[in-house]
Amino acid sequence: MRREGSPFQGLGTVALKELSDNLSSARMFVLELLIVLTALAALYGAIDNLRQNTAEDPFLLLRLFTVDRAPLPSFVAILGFLIPLMAIGLGFDSVNSEHNRRTLSRILAQPIYRDALLMGKLVAGLATLSINLAALWLMVIGLGLIFLGVPPGGEEIARSLAFLVVAIFYAGVWLALAMLLSIVFRSPATAALVALGIWLFLAVLWPMLAPALAQVIAPPDPRYAELGLQTPDTAIWAQTLSRLSPNHLFGEAMLAVLSPTTRSLGPVFIDQLRGAVMGAPLPFGESLIIAWPQTVALIAGTIVLFVAGYIVFQRQEVRA
Repeated sequence: MRREGSPFQGLGTVALKELSDNLSSARMFVLELLIVLTALAALYGAIDNLRQNTAEDPFLLLRLFTVDRAPLPSFVAILGFLIPLMAIGLGFDSVNSEHNRRTLSRILAQPIYRDALLMGKLVAGLATLSINLAALWLMVIGLGLIFLGVPPGGEEIARSLAFLVVAIFYAGVWLALAMLLSIVFRSPATAALVALGIWLFLAVLWPMLAPALAQVIAPPDPRYAELGLQTPDTAIWAQTLSRLSPNHLFGEAMLAVLSPTTRSLGPVFIDQLRGAVMGAPLPFGESLIIAWPQTVALIAGTIVLFVAGYIVFQRQEVRA
């Protein structure tokens, strides 16, 4: 039967309702509190370290994001670890909870298609994550102004905004994954456990497995080993396999955007250094070019996971 009207009829209604539920939920409040407290601790250590370098560093604001102080990691490292938790916490029961409450068939009985329902939940989740990440970004800017007393320059603001955009795309990958699992599994607990298992595998185990697999695919050359160097083919394979993890892509993009002196994210050969002034910062546009492939990969991952969930959801029986 051919349906009438736009498939996105009711999208705004679903998105606003889900956004309201997300922002007012106790689960979201706990996740926000965890991230804010951890981020404040990391920023306190970074500010304490940077007070001695106020007159020396032209990118003082950016160093707030990347400087760490033992035993806490940097602000960016903490976000790379906690953003997936927030996204998974938003999406692991987005669809299966409607099944379990027997409300899905009632929603679809209204003039709302499955397209609008699923897209509305994704838009609301991304809006919730964007609001929280923007609040954290403003917190970093404000604390830097208060405790360092140095106003940021235009390029620093632009680079920090690029950080915010990439962080939202990174959160989108995990949100789309959590929503896919909430469609596949009717039990929210199962969906949450599988999502957390995938996150732990990609964040903890995959960085150790990727170099080992690279050595199997491209065995190291003994001549390079005698010189204490890594075989180029092995290094390229290790980096390629590592980039299957969203965590690695996020880390590389942050390195390019927040560290202006970064000139390459892969193996650097001698002929690539001709004419380069080592230690000189790159223009903002060139840093964006370096981070662009990682950013596109995060966007593509979000789209692929959402499309997979969309296809599965369209084939599901909603009356059960």
